[in-house]
Amino acid sequence: MKRAGVANLPLHTGRAPAWLFGRMKKLAREVTLWIVEEFGPGEVLDRMSDPFWFQAFGCALGFDWHSSGVTTTVCGAMKEGLKGVSHEIGVYVAGGKGGRSRKTPSEIETVCDRISLDAAPLVYASRLSAKVDNAAVQDGYQVYQHCFIFTNDGRWCVVQQGMNETNGYARRYHWQGDHVTDFVCEPHGAVCCDRQGETLNLVARESAPSRDVSATIARLHPETMLAELKKAVTLDMPRRHRVLLSDVESTRMRKIFLTAYEGQPADFERLLGIRGVGPKTIRALSLLGELIYGTIPSLRDPARFSFAHGGKDGFPFPVDRETYDRSIDILRTGLRKAKIDRTDRERALRRLAAF
Repeated sequence: MKRAGVANLPLHTGRAPAWLFGRMKKLAREVTLWIVEEFGPGEVLDRMSDPFWFQAFGCALGFDWHSSGVTTTVCGAMKEGLKGVSHEIGVYVAGGKGGRSRKTPSEIETVCDRISLDAAPLVYASRLSAKVDNAAVQDGYQVYQHCFIFTNDGRWCVVQQGMNETNGYARRYHWQGDHVTDFVCEPHGAVCCDRQGETLNLVARESAPSRDVSATIARLHPETMLAELKKAVTLDMPRRHRVLLSDVESTRMRKIFLTAYEGQPADFERLLGIRGVGPKTIRALSLLGELIYGTIPSLRDPARFSFAHGGKDGFPFPVDRETYDRSIDILRTGLRKAKIDRTDRERALRRLAAF
């Protein structure tokens, strides 16, 4: 369960019906409680950061096996299902889809205030992981869902998803914080999907020179960079990567270049962390690095790619509500019995030790 990576899924509209989502919340809670009871909170992070296990989990919950909605729905069901028990088991879920994803930092801080945990490293991990998959890996997928899962000892994982309206696919990105030694150099432990495309990948190992040069250029005065960009407009650019000069039109870049210049980022990670530095800025700096220093960034796409209760759309068969409810009851009853048995054993051992 140490994989982390990417899964590509076709975009589907609609949402889980209320009767199904209600059950998904209950089953997601019981499965999570079992994992914590048997293996500890950290195991939840390992499993959720594994794209294969995550997909199987979504299937077990009864959602479409190949739909983009499995990401948002599973994360949403887990977040809702753990309400009221998160503090008991030490596992918390922040973020969500669209506007809810922008509330992730405040949600992390609220929890950390309550459990006396330093929120700063977790907020930083949340922001940087989103920035990397949206700006440093430009694969055509706009991140619109961000789920940040963390434990009461400060460990974390991320499940986030981007959308590509052109090809009709969504791409899911998984991070496992324990395995991230560098946010901007091969941060994903492994990647799995079945659709690849041309990508500007500045977190590839071979993009290290381009990352260094981008940070160096960002420390130059904005007028120097704008002058170089204007020169680039007259060039016939090679088709090596998806940098469009219309995307980096010089008059629109002055303000953000000034922000980067004032920040004087020491390296690419700090550059990426500057508010306002997004995909277009990163493209522009990458292009300037290629024009001025000859540092060509990697074009390597980071992506490489069971039903228990049926699926929402009736595949491979309609959701069996009776079996679904029975699974929830069995897990809930079994977990309660296990806790009672464990308590009885502990009491017996204490009595024996006292004797």
